[in-house]
Amino acid sequence: MTAILALENLSKRFGAVVVASDIDLAVPRGQALGVIGPNGAGKTTLFGMIAGSVRPDAGRVVFDGADIARLPPARRCRLGVARSFQIPQPFGAMSVFENLLVAARMGAGLDQGEANALCVETLERCGLAALANRRSGSLTLLQRKRLELGRALASKPKLLLLDEVAGGLTDEECKSLVALVRAVKESGVTIVWIEHVVHALIAVVDRLVVLHGGALIADGEPREVIASPRVAEIYMGIPADA
Repeated sequence: MTAILALENLSKRFGAVVVASDIDLAVPRGQALGVIGPNGAGKTTLFGMIAGSVRPDAGRVVFDGADIARLPPARRCRLGVARSFQIPQPFGAMSVFENLLVAARMGAGLDQGEANALCVETLERCGLAALANRRSGSLTLLQRKRLELGRALASKPKLLLLDEVAGGLTDEECKSLVALVRAVKESGVTIVWIEHVVHALIAVVDRLVVLHGGALIADGEPREVIASPRVAEIYMGIPADA
């Protein structure tokens, strides 16, 4: 299966702190990849290097066959790389529809008619149709998370980077969001998903990798990775011989 994303010898450090150490990772087109690891493992920095907010010290970020490691975030977005943020960052004074419209016009580069149609479709897809004219700054956490995901989808991504979308939600809210992410995956969008709510990941992803100290220390079938003694010790604090 052809890789839509390939990270090749990707490295990054901030002073003496190594946050990415010669990372090699290929993500096949259409796959949903989960990423877990303790706080400080380098997960968010990894997303930043893929999306363009962080420049790697060395290595390549290959997307759809081209090295994009030196391209700015806006260029990457136009190529089909979109991301959500752990803390939703809507344009609070704008309506929900206007937030999506910015993504469709500026992120996807659509004309007004195409953008309007996509935004209406995205409102329905994300369960936001009834809130289209609501000021986004007044939304609940779940609604803001849905809008955060909706804005990413309105940029027409080929690759969707999700950062902690399940964090802070109730069990029922988490289930509804997982169903939405699963539907996005089934539509053919490639997903890379950082998440601490492991059961949410397991419900969607095809593959799971573990980051620790800026390095990949496990990669494989999700339940097998979770059951690994090394992962249990490093990620969950359970001694390997327990």
